[in-house]
Amino acid sequence: MSIVLVVNSGSSSLKYQLLDVEAGAPLASGLVERIGADAGRATHSVPAASGETEKFSVDVEVADHDAAFSRMLAAFAEHGPSLESHPPVAVGHRVVQGGARFFEPTVITDLVKINIDELSVLAPLHNPANLAGIRAAERAFPDVPHVAVFDTAFHQTMPPAAYTYAIDRALAEKHRVRRYGFHGTSHRFVSRAAAEFLGAPVETLRMIVLHLGNGASACAVAEGRSVDTSMGMTPLEGLVMGTRSGDLDPAVLLHLQRRAGLDPDATDRLLNSRSGILGMSGHADMRDLEQAYEAGDPASVVAFDVYAHRIRSYVGAYAAQLGRVDAIVFTAGVGENSARVRAAALAGLDWFGVEIDEARNESRERGARYISTDSSRTAVLVVPTDEELEIARQTLEVVQ
Repeated sequence: MSIVLVVNSGSSSLKYQLLDVEAGAPLASGLVERIGADAGRATHSVPAASGETEKFSVDVEVADHDAAFSRMLAAFAEHGPSLESHPPVAVGHRVVQGGARFFEPTVITDLVKINIDELSVLAPLHNPANLAGIRAAERAFPDVPHVAVFDTAFHQTMPPAAYTYAIDRALAEKHRVRRYGFHGTSHRFVSRAAAEFLGAPVETLRMIVLHLGNGASACAVAEGRSVDTSMGMTPLEGLVMGTRSGDLDPAVLLHLQRRAGLDPDATDRLLNSRSGILGMSGHADMRDLEQAYEAGDPASVVAFDVYAHRIRSYVGAYAAQLGRVDAIVFTAGVGENSARVRAAALAGLDWFGVEIDEARNESRERGARYISTDSSRTAVLVVPTDEELEIARQTLEVVQ
C-alpha cells in the first residue's frame, strides 16, 4: 500500500490530504478553519467520477486540534473514501523550522518532538502549531508511523558562505542566527519535476527555481542540491511578497523605531503584514495588482516594477553563483499563472541566453511546459508544485 495522509497544521487551521503515492493522485483533501473560535468551518473534497471535485462544507465549532482531527475523521466517514478500505500506512507532517538539526524527513519520536518544540524560538508562529497537530494526529492515528518533513531541510546543503550572516560570530552562534531558507519541499519537488520534464538526471543540471506565491523565494539548485536561497533566518528575507517586505536595509528599522516609535511587535506587523505589494499599492493579491497596473494606477505600476526588479536581481546573482543555468523554473500561484510577471521578471536577459516565447508564455495550458523559444540557450519552464505529494513521497521513503 502506498497511501499516506499529509497534515499541515496551523495555529487555527488544519489542512490535510490523503494521497495514493504510487499513483501520484489525491484521494481526498480538506481544511478545518478557525480552530478555537466560536464558529469554525470544515471543508472536505473528493474527486468525482466526472473528473470534477465534489466539495462538502459544514459550519462547526472546533475547540482544539483534537476536535479538528475528529471532524476530519467524520468527513472521511461521511463523504469518503473510507479509511478502513484506504488506510494510511503513515502520516506525513509539514514542519516549518528544522534548524540545523534536521537534514531529511524524520520519523517522529519523543526526542524529535522535544527538538521541534525547542526550535519554536526560531519559528514561534509555526512550530508550536505544527507540534499541536502532530500530537493530535498521533492520538487519532496511534498505530502508524508519523514523519516530520521540514521546510528548511532541503537548504541544509548550502555552504557556509551562503548561510552565514556577517555579524559577531559568538552572538550568532549563541542565538542560532543564520540563514535557513524555506519552501524547501516545493523547491525539491519542482527541481526534480523540471529535470524529469527536460529528460535529464537532476544531478547533471543547474537551475534557478522561482516559487512565487503570496510568499515567494528563489533557489539556486546545483546537481539536485540547494546551494543558495533568498529566504533567510525567517521567511521575511529575499523577494518582495504579498505582505512581506523582503530585503531591507536594517537601518530602516532603527530609523523607524527612533522616529516613528515602533516597538518590536509593531515592527514585526509592519514587515510581515503591511509591506510587500500590499504596502506599496494597497493590493496584496497579484491579480488585483495587475488590474490596477493595467488601469495605470501609479502606485501599482511602481509596486509591480519593484516586484519584478527584485526577482531579476536574484536571477542574475544566482546565475553568477551557479556558473551556468540550464533552466529557470516558475512555480506556485503567481509563478504558474501570471504571464505578465514571468515576462517582466526575465525582461532584458536575452544577452544571458533567455528568450521568452510570447505565445507559449500567454498560453493557458496547464502542467509542466516550456515558455522559452526553441533557440533559447536557457530553458524557461513553468512547473506546477505539489508540496503535499512531495511530503507523501518523502514520508513513504522513510517508513519503507
